[in-house]
Amino acid sequence: MTVKAMKSGAVEFLTKPFRDQDLLDAIYMALDRDRAFRQQQSEAAELRKCYESLTEREREVMALMVSGRLNKQIASQLGTSEITVKIHRGHVMRKMKAESFAELVRMAAKLEQLSPGKK
Repeated sequence: MTVKAMKSGAVEFLTKPFRDQDLLDAIYMALDRDRAFRQQQSEAAELRKCYESLTEREREVMALMVSGRLNKQIASQLGTSEITVKIHRGHVMRKMKAESFAELVRMAAKLEQLSPGKK
């Protein structure tokens, strides 16, 4: 019974008789977990929204950026100038609301986790 309840999403399994405090503790634990889950979902939705605001070219530039390519290499691969790549990089950073390149890399990793094979 306990295993079935836990697989169905139970946070705690109380056996009778239980103290009122045990029930309250289980309720607070469930509320905390739900709050954290909702926060993660909200952050993931915001990240997806930012990513979806990128143009196809900006997505290509972002993928090459976070893979460690230099502007010169990105420009060569995409058949464009370094100046154009720099402009796209700026757009990517602004639209993704990334304050640093390291933050952008973390965002890209999280996007990959959210939709494996689809980024």
